[in-house]
Amino acid sequence: MLESEENVNEETTPDGDEAASEAPDQVAEEVVAPEEPAEEPTAEEVAEESATDEPAAEEAPAEEAPAAEEPAARAAPPAAAEPEAAEPEEVLAPKEARKRARSTHSGEARPARSSEERAQERDEIRRKKAVHRRAYRQKQRERRAGQPRAEAQTAPVDHAAQQGTLKVRQGVVVSDKTDKTITVRIDIARQHRMYKKIVRTSSTLHAHDEQNEAHVGDKVRVIESRPLSRTKRWRLVEVLERAR
Repeated sequence: MLESEENVNEETTPDGDEAASEAPDQVAEEVVAPEEPAEEPTAEEVAEESATDEPAAEEAPAEEAPAAEEPAARAAPPAAAEPEAAEPEEVLAPKEARKRARSTHSGEARPARSSEERAQERDEIRRKKAVHRRAYRQKQRERRAGQPRAEAQTAPVDHAAQQGTLKVRQGVVVSDKTDKTITVRIDIARQHRMYKKIVRTSSTLHAHDEQNEAHVGDKVRVIESRPLSRTKRWRLVEVLERAR
C-alpha cells in the first residue's frame, strides 16, 4: 500500500510543476540582489574625507582672491579721477559773495584799533585794488592793440603811443546861434549784430568855431580837443560842404 501511494504522488506531481516552483525563488534572488544596502563608512573614513576636502575648499578662494582684487584695482583710477572732473566752482556776483560772507560771520566784534591802524588797513586795501586795476587795464590795452602779452612785457613802454589818436567825426550843423560855437548832429547807420537790420541813430555835440565859419546846414568835420567849456569837447577842422 505504501508503495502504491508513493507512485501515485509521483505521478500527480509532473516535472512542469517542479520547474514552476523553482522559478519564483530564482526571480526573487535576482530582484533582491541589487537592493543590497551599501556599506556605511566608518567614523575614521568620514574624518579623513573631511580633512582632505577642507584645504581644497580653502585654497580655491585664495586663488580667486587676486582675480577679484584686480578689477577693483582697475576700477580705482576712474573713481580717483571723478573729483578732477567735478563741476567748476560757482562764480558768485560780488553782492552775493558779500551776503554769504556775512551769513558765515560768527558775530564776534573785532578788537579795537587805533586811527593809525585803520588808515594803514585802508591804504593796504587801496594798494591791492590799484594793482588789480592796473593789470586789468594793461590786459585791455593789449587786447585792443592785438599784441601778445609776452611781447608786451618784454617790449619797452612807449607812453606817447599809449595816448592813442584823437577822434574825428563828420556831421551837419543844426545851430550856430552861439558865438564861436556850433551844434553838430552826427548820424550813425550800422547793421544790427543779430537781426542784420540797418539801425540809424544820431547824437549832437558842441564844437568850437573860432571864426564863425560854419552855418546851419553845412557839412563839417570836427576833432576831439581839450575841454573848452562845460559842454564843448570838440573843435571845427573844416567845412566839407556848404548848405544850398
